Parts: sequence; C-alpha cells; structure tokens
Amino acid sequence: MTATPPAQQPDRPYDLVGIGIGPFNLSLAALAHGVPGGLATTFFEQRPTFRWHPGLLIEGATLQVPFLADLVTLADPASPWSFLNYLRARDRLFPFYFAERFHIQRAEYDAYCRWVGDNLPGLHFGHQADAVRWNTERDLFEVDFTQLDADGEAEALGRAYTRNIALGVGTEPYVPEPLRPLADAPSVPVLHSADYLDHREQLLTAEHVTVIGSGQSGAEVFLDLLRARPAGAEKLHWLTRTEAFAPMEYSKLGLEHFTPDYTRYFHALQEKVRSELLPRQWQLHKGIDADTIAAIHDELYRRSLHGGWPDAVLTPGVTVRTAGRVATTKVELHLEHIQQGTRSRLTTDAVVLATGYRERPLTQLLAGIDPYIRRDRAGRPLVDSEFRLDLDPAVSGTLYVQNAERHTHGVGAPDLGLAAWRSATFLNSLTGKEPYPLPRRTAFTSFGLQQQEAPGIPGQTPPLTPLESQH
Repeated sequence: MTATPPAQQPDRPYDLVGIGIGPFNLSLAALAHGVPGGLATTFFEQRPTFRWHPGLLIEGATLQVPFLADLVTLADPASPWSFLNYLRARDRLFPFYFAERFHIQRAEYDAYCRWVGDNLPGLHFGHQADAVRWNTERDLFEVDFTQLDADGEAEALGRAYTRNIALGVGTEPYVPEPLRPLADAPSVPVLHSADYLDHREQLLTAEHVTVIGSGQSGAEVFLDLLRARPAGAEKLHWLTRTEAFAPMEYSKLGLEHFTPDYTRYFHALQEKVRSELLPRQWQLHKGIDADTIAAIHDELYRRSLHGGWPDAVLTPGVTVRTAGRVATTKVELHLEHIQQGTRSRLTTDAVVLATGYRERPLTQLLAGIDPYIRRDRAGRPLVDSEFRLDLDPAVSGTLYVQNAERHTHGVGAPDLGLAAWRSATFLNSLTGKEPYPLPRRTAFTSFGLQQQEAPGIPGQTPPLTPLESQH
C-alpha cells in the first residue's frame, strides 16, 4: 500500500482527485503524470491493489481490442506508461514482436495495468472515498476518505480538497431479480461470471451446470467448462434470452462506432433518439467474437466424431421466470421460450450468471452534491461533450465521469479503446490548454449529414434536392 496522502489544505488544494482506480482512472492518472508543468493529483481506491475482472482471467481469453488500446498510446504514443514500454521493462519486447499478436490475453493486460499501478505515483489503494461535497465558502470539493487496513477495516480518516474530481468507480455485476435470492444463499452454487475462477473447481465437480447469458463472458465460461468435462458426460446447458448466439459486430466500418467521431455524433443527437438507439446496438458490444464461437463449435463437433452428440444443450430465446431450490443442493429454473410461448423447468446443480454489469450506484457518495446535478427526463445525469456532469452554476468546480455516460455518449463509454482519448479530453479541459492534441477526424464514416457551404456563397448551405430530402 502506498503512503497515506496528505489531507490537502484548502489553501493548497489538489488540481484533481480521482475516485476509483480501474483502467479508466488509471489511464487518467498516467496521462496526468505527463502534463507539462505538472498537476497536483491523487487517486483513491478501496481495494488493496489493482484488479481487473480477476474472476474472468480464463486461460487463453483475449482482449477484444488491440494492444494499442492500452492506457495511454492512442493519446500519447511516447508515454512511459505504454504497453510496449511495459514489455521493454519486463525484457519481453522481442518475444512479443515474434509472437505477432495484435490482441493480447486478458491476463497480460491485467499484469500490465498492475505494473502501472505499482509504479505510478499518486495512487492510494486501500483508501475508500466516503463522501463528496461542494464547499461554497472555499469554492472547492471536499472528499472524505477512510484508510483501510489489510483486512479492510477502517484505520484512519482524512479529507482532501480539490478543484476537480474524476469519478471512475466502475460497474458492478448484475443479477436478474428472479435469481437474486439464490445468489445470496451461500449453500447454493449460483454465482455471477465475475466470480467464475474463484468457484471453477466446485463447478467442475457439479453434476450439471447451467450458464445463463450469451455475451462474451458467457461464451468463454461455457467453452472453458466444455473443454474440462468428459466427452459424453458434459451435462451442460447454455441459455440466453437473445434470439441467437450472435457474433459481435467486428467489421472495420462497424468498429468506427467506437471512435471519437461517433461519440461526438451520438452526443449531439436528441435525448429521445439516443435512448431509442442504444438498445438496438447490442450486437456492437454484447455479442461473441467469431473466434470464440468457432472454438465452441469445433469443440462440440470434435466430441461427435465417434457417433452420438455431446450432452450439451444450447438454447437461445429463453427467459428465466422464477427460480428456487430443490432438496437444498439443486436449483430449479422455470423457463419460458419467447417465440414458442412455451414453458418448462430445468433442474441443475449450479448456475453461472453471465448477465453483464450495471453502473455502480453513486447515491451515497454524491449525496452532498446531488441537489446541484442536472438531469434528463429519465432522471439520468446530464453529461456534456467533455464528459463533465452538468452542475448548477453555484458549483465552479468540475466533476468528470468515466464509464457512466453511455446514455449521453453511446456504446463506446465502456470501451477500452476510447480510454486514452477520454482521459486526454479531461486533461485538455481541466488545464484549459492542449497538453494532448487530439485528432479532428477518426473515422471514414460520416455518421450524419454534413452541412456544406453553397458554392460561391460563404456561410450559406445549399438546400436538399427532393431525392436527398427523402433520406
């Protein structure tokens, strides 16, 4: 654990306090470290060390973004905190060069982030941010925090003053309502995929296992279980409410939805349009990569070579209506097939919920400034184009958000490929300068109609022809 940060005095406040140290705030801290002239920053994280989805670091599982989507490279390729510099520091640059890998393993990305977390100054693990308030007399944010001991118990209290805050508290596993009582019961093996590796050995000994959810995590868990169970006695079910075990959109033009260009386009849309658009874009980020789909089919096919079919049932279009325990050690799932309109029951010995994540609630942490936060018609915080919460003018400080703005900035909000660009946007805004010049154009796609000047008449846009106006 790093040293306890000094409780910053009001006459010498921090320029920036980061709350949470996941990949996004770690990116911000790394780029802030390189701002010319320096910034007074500190970052708090309640966990004792950096951890990135440790329950899903399945052997062989890879990132779905190239290694260039590290913490800094897409904003500052010369940064000492790049993935390539990490490889050089570990004397692994030439082996990586010969490996010819564009997509690295998740475990390697986690190790890289831990290297940055262990060496970057100003990071304080084992420090829990408790409350954020706006001090109207001093025109500063107050951040109350608790230093935790090795067992997670309170050891000391502190307060930091800052002009700006970056919220990067991340998301938390989502458990559907019908399964929450079972997930909370210690005697029943119903767990979220976020905890998969912690319970893998128990799952391998279970007679029958059901995986729910058809995103990348569900596919990787199903594949890992399939490979580890004996042929002919797999006893696996894989269920999802989506209509198919669908591939993720990974075409080159499709990936341009994860560019700054698309983010700006999406933010400029009307609130109603944004809200209607997001659910239709699920395949951009909730599908399965083609290699994993192929590996699952190959494994199932291999198990059919000597006749017979593997004991594995893959059924899309299914919802779990209710669930309960049977004989204390089994789970009964009450299922409904959406298209057929039929219902059935499934008894299983363990359930893995690959049901995704939801934004972590900030009600308690931000209770002190909640009256200052402006919201949309659905009650969601308004976030401007530079990722700043829209606050009452009485608050002169800035509160930036990381991965809490999908409703305003689109599907790229949780994408690692936009982390460095978003962090650079924060820092350019915060400093009022441009320590990180950002590209003006990043996609070949023009997502909206461009306003062009009429020939010979500066400032006047030509009218649309009847044909154009139909589109």
